[in-house]
Amino acid sequence: MVKIRHTLQLFILTLFIVSCSPFRVVSDYDKNVDFSQYKSYQISNLGELNLNDIDQSRVLEELNRQLALKNIHSSDTPDLKIEIKASHKIVRDNYITPSINFGSWGSWFGGGIGIGRTFSKEYTSGTLVFDFIDAKTGKLVWQGIGSGLKVDSPKSKQEQIPKMIEKMMKNFPLIK
Repeated sequence: MVKIRHTLQLFILTLFIVSCSPFRVVSDYDKNVDFSQYKSYQISNLGELNLNDIDQSRVLEELNRQLALKNIHSSDTPDLKIEIKASHKIVRDNYITPSINFGSWGSWFGGGIGIGRTFSKEYTSGTLVFDFIDAKTGKLVWQGIGSGLKVDSPKSKQEQIPKMIEKMMKNFPLIK
């Protein structure tokens, strides 16, 4: 019984930690492509990247690191062309706190539930998209999308950009 209780507690804790992730990552790839043929890459749209120099450096350093771990290296004659897209949007979260009141006047007693206070929080959320394109065919073979970066905070960007890219690249098909 104790073992079941501990297992349940561990499951709930894991679920809580996973659900608290500040960003979301999804990916898609062409299952008919043999990814072991890709040994080199080139980022093809560096001049068009909509990031400041600091964030661009963070993105490129982590992407280079993750690809090196998969034994794929930068080249002037690449097997893969990588297009990076970055965007941001303003997000507004509204929170409404309930209000529960009870009271009495003389011998009368009553209560009620109403809307209390409304709070609004506005922040900028960023998204990164990596398109991996076969250099020979020009076809998209893998796409990774990470969204939910907290763009307003430099400290958040320092921490979240590498984590997001690492999480995105875990979904990159393994080279056999």
